Amino acid sequence: MDISTIIGIVGSFGMVLFASFAAGGNPIFLLNLPSFIIVVLGSYFALAVSLTLANTIGIFSIMKRVFSIPTFNERNIIQKMTAFSEKARREGLLALEDELEDLDDEFMKKGLRLVVDGTEEGIIRELMELELSQMQSRHAERQGWMLTWAALAPAFGMMGTVVGLVNMLQNLEDRASIGPNMALAIITTLYGSLVANVMAVPFSTKLKSQSLQEATVKEMIIEGVLSIQKGDNTRILTMKLMAYLSPGLRKEMEKQLDKD
Repeated sequence: MDISTIIGIVGSFGMVLFASFAAGGNPIFLLNLPSFIIVVLGSYFALAVSLTLANTIGIFSIMKRVFSIPTFNERNIIQKMTAFSEKARREGLLALEDELEDLDDEFMKKGLRLVVDGTEEGIIRELMELELSQMQSRHAERQGWMLTWAALAPAFGMMGTVVGLVNMLQNLEDRASIGPNMALAIITTLYGSLVANVMAVPFSTKLKSQSLQEATVKEMIIEGVLSIQKGDNTRILTMKLMAYLSPGLRKEMEKQLDKD
């Protein structure tokens, strides 16, 4: 669970409610069902216009990812690559074939399978980088969905403002309706801003960060696979792979290697 996402969302909404309270208002008055319907549901259905039905429904499973911390097991990948390198140098590349079925990482398995099959280096690199590029394209598209939602929500907030003002102007003689319509006019603008700036834009940014982490790991795997194929010294391979790690994790790995 990514606590920072929860803290950020709760804190952002909490500060709005606290500011209302501190200014002498009642935060409960910020809860407005018509405003929610116009902004949240209205912008969601507008988003559906630009997506397929499957993607419109699936966007919620994508949003769930910002609440989890992805694990890419970089340490485990380096250890396995190092072991494969040592075995390949001792027994030859064909000796890796029996080890491939136990691999959990499909990307690494595909690359090493190509190595065992005797595929040329250029073709291996091309195929693996193509898969990486397609993954990044899919991720960028999904990040774009969130940015589209971020643009739509404030627009629907303005629509709600217009609706509230029109209703108020049409019923000026009914003083009882002025308050609810004015609330609708103002709160929809607030809701539009909250949806865009607390959820949609930050979600897109976090998805982009996660995608960059995954891409870095896959680049590391490509480097490892090609180094094994070329028969690089195991220590050289390890140094290449560790260059992809964060400074903190790299220091941990270096200490572990020194002990070994």
